[in-house]
Amino acid sequence: MTSSRWAKWLVSLPPTLFLLVFFLAPSLIMVAASFRYPGEFGGLAPLFAVSGRESGLTLEAYRFFFGDFTYLEIFLRSFAVAGLTTLICILMAYPLAWLIARSPKKHRDLMVLLVILPFASNFLIRVYAWIIILGPLNLLYTSFAVIAGMVYVHLPFMVLPLYTNLEKHDPALLEAAQDLGANAWTRFWRITFPLSLPGIFSGAALVFIPVLGMFAIPELLGGTGDILIGNLIKEQFLDNRDWPLGSTLSLMLTVAVLGLAALAAWAGRTRRGRAG
Repeated sequence: MTSSRWAKWLVSLPPTLFLLVFFLAPSLIMVAASFRYPGEFGGLAPLFAVSGRESGLTLEAYRFFFGDFTYLEIFLRSFAVAGLTTLICILMAYPLAWLIARSPKKHRDLMVLLVILPFASNFLIRVYAWIIILGPLNLLYTSFAVIAGMVYVHLPFMVLPLYTNLEKHDPALLEAAQDLGANAWTRFWRITFPLSLPGIFSGAALVFIPVLGMFAIPELLGGTGDILIGNLIKEQFLDNRDWPLGSTLSLMLTVAVLGLAALAAWAGRTRRGRAG
């Protein structure tokens, strides 16, 4: 084996092992747990027969999931909240990212620092601050409170990829379009926006996927009608201690996210093929 191949192995082996240990192995454990019976006092029942107790493998958790429309309703609500949060983040982050990218270089670092500054404080402290803000306005424990909290927490994850993308745009393209008679709106839609789509897609993934699994914000800011799939999974594992059902819900969420990712990748390839 040549030295270059050894170097590739040394570079790729640590992240590969990390993914195998901390992603693939837990996923396989969740798959196995979803086919088990819940334990008498929570957790998992013994795999082998024990007198008077259900044991072995079963599809009970999957039958329970697909047989109750409530779970589908919570899934749809979760995707709606994630989609709306992502859309609002795009609309709010785009002007800010564009402003940072077009500012003098000596000011950009400070502006980026201000964007990420909220990360310097604890997540729960920031959420409790929203409780103090929304309480006197009678907006607490509403869908608006949940969306506001989601947007506030995840907005920087949309700003940073967009800024990184917009900063790389060549101003000469806009100047050339202006020389050809294109107005500001046309220059944006024909040049700036298409070139910024990779940043939008990256930011959308960084916002949409975490929102789907978020449970702290809906639990602290939302009402009983704002339970999302993250809350349901947390309840199954920590409150009800029904690990098989919790594992099943987690796997269904993972499958749904992977399906959306595959659909987005297919749409991207189709778009590039038409453009080519």
